[in-house]
Amino acid sequence: MTSALDATREPLERDSPSVSDEEIVRRIVAGESALYGILMRRYNQRLFRIVRSIVGSSSEAEDVVQQAYIATYLNLGQFEGRSTFSTWLTRVAIHEALARVRLRKRREQLLGSDGDAPIGRSLDRDPEQQATIKELARLFEEACDALPDPYRVVFIMRGIEEMSTAETAECLDVTQETVKVRFHRARALLRESFNDDIAEAAREAFSFLGKRCARLTGSVTSALRIPLPPPA
Repeated sequence: MTSALDATREPLERDSPSVSDEEIVRRIVAGESALYGILMRRYNQRLFRIVRSIVGSSSEAEDVVQQAYIATYLNLGQFEGRSTFSTWLTRVAIHEALARVRLRKRREQLLGSDGDAPIGRSLDRDPEQQATIKELARLFEEACDALPDPYRVVFIMRGIEEMSTAETAECLDVTQETVKVRFHRARALLRESFNDDIAEAAREAFSFLGKRCARLTGSVTSALRIPLPPPA
């Protein structure tokens, strides 16, 4: 026999913003395990960014996020709703990341460590704009990576993922005042570091060499019907 709740239950083949995380959790625990993919799609980017700010490696961050999702799924029955699901999930990911860092530090004493190149995102721009954006993203990522650990993770959570001060504090087990101080300090350090990089990059900005120069020169000489000047 179908209950009234089951009859009004919204189908969730695709993510539906009107259905809360907590309702999806209840349905997963009740047997609709396929719905877990919806929760993962909702929080993949947040978890990846936060975890990467802790472990410092894109490939390792993906592995940690995967482990966090597995651990969360296996313990969904223990979710009591005392905090939001997103906070609970984020805390699990942070704990997994910190455990990975501790393990890696022990291994590094014998094995050393490998770096991981910063990631960037490609935008729908022309090639020159994409190159500029990627370079700015690279400089910004390097500046973020250079932040002290406590400041970096707070900046990613507050400044990039736009999590509230209260949720950030709850996820990190620190006071809201600590979050505010670390966020303020992180922004100050980033301005100092990033502005230096931007100043250096600005000296190379708006250059008009290579293909751009050749293209304009060719256009003008063609319009004027005069020979191209000899190459420099």
